[in-house]
Amino acid sequence: MTRAGSRKAIITCAVTGAVHTPTMSPALPVTPAEIAAAGIEAHAAGAAVIHLHARDPETGRPTPDPAVFMQFLPEIRANCDAVINITTGGSVTMSLDDRLAAPLATKPELCSLNLGSMNFNFSQMAENYSTWKYDWEESFVRGSDDIIFKNTFRDIESILVDLGEAHGTRFEFECYDVGHLYTLAHFVERGLVRPPFFLQLIFGVRGGIGADTAHLTHMKATADRLFGDDYVFSVFAAGRHQIPFCTTSATMGGHVRVGLEDSLYIGRRQLAKSNAEQVEKICAILVELGIEIATPDEAREILQLKGASAVGF
Repeated sequence: MTRAGSRKAIITCAVTGAVHTPTMSPALPVTPAEIAAAGIEAHAAGAAVIHLHARDPETGRPTPDPAVFMQFLPEIRANCDAVINITTGGSVTMSLDDRLAAPLATKPELCSLNLGSMNFNFSQMAENYSTWKYDWEESFVRGSDDIIFKNTFRDIESILVDLGEAHGTRFEFECYDVGHLYTLAHFVERGLVRPPFFLQLIFGVRGGIGADTAHLTHMKATADRLFGDDYVFSVFAAGRHQIPFCTTSATMGGHVRVGLEDSLYIGRRQLAKSNAEQVEKICAILVELGIEIATPDEAREILQLKGASAVGF
C-alpha cells in the first residue's frame, strides 16, 4: 500500500464547492455544462480526482438535487477516467438527508466526509462586494456567521454505514481540526472504517484550525500516532494559503488538493481563469520537486477504490 512518503502525488481538484458565489469570480462553474467542462479540463491538466458539488443552473446557488448531479456526472465519466468524488458536505444550509441524496443515488467511488460539526464562517467575504449578481448571495454569505455545519457522531456513522458499507464508497475524511483525527480513530476502533484511511487535512477555514505550517506538522504527527502505516494524507488550505500548503504537503510525502472551491486565485490579487490553471500550477511545482503525478488508476490503487465500473452513473 502507498502511504505518506510516496513520491506519487494524487492531485484532487474541487471545481465549484458551496462557499464561493457567482459574483466572486466569472470562472466559477455554475451550470452542469460548466461543471462538466471544468472537471474534464482539470483532469486533462493532471488531476486524478475531481471533487464535485452541484449548483442550481439558473442562480448558481448550491443544490443537493440528484437530478442536477446527473446532468454532469455521466458527461465527466464519458470524457475522462478521473476518480469522481461527490460531496456529503453539500452546503452549511442543507440537512443530512439533502446532503446524502446524490451520493446514495449515484454510489460513487469516493465521497468527502466532514468529521465533525463546526462553525463554518465565511461572512467576512461579503465586505469585498457592494453589488451581487443574484439576490440570494449576500444573505447566504453574511449569514454564515450564525450557522453550524452539523455532522454528529450519529450522522457520521449513518454515512459510513448507508453509503460506505452498503455501496462500497470510500471516503476522503475531511479534518478541519486535530479533534477530527480522534473522531476518525473512534470509528476505526469500532470497525466501521478500514484502511487505507484517506485524510484531507484542511487549514484556514474560519472555525477550523488556522493556516500555520506548525499545525500541519502537528496534524501529521497526530495521524502517525493514531493510524501508523494505515493512512495517506492530502492537504488543502483556503484562499492565499492554497499553493504554499499544497507544496508543503508534497514535501512531507502527502497529496494535494486545489480548485476554485478552495481558492478563487492563481496569484496575489489575480483571479484564476479556470480550475485547470490551478492544477497546472501545482503540477509544475510537483515536477520541480521531483514528484510524479498519480494517474487516476494509480489513485484508485493507492486509495483502494472499487473502480469506475461499480458506480451508479
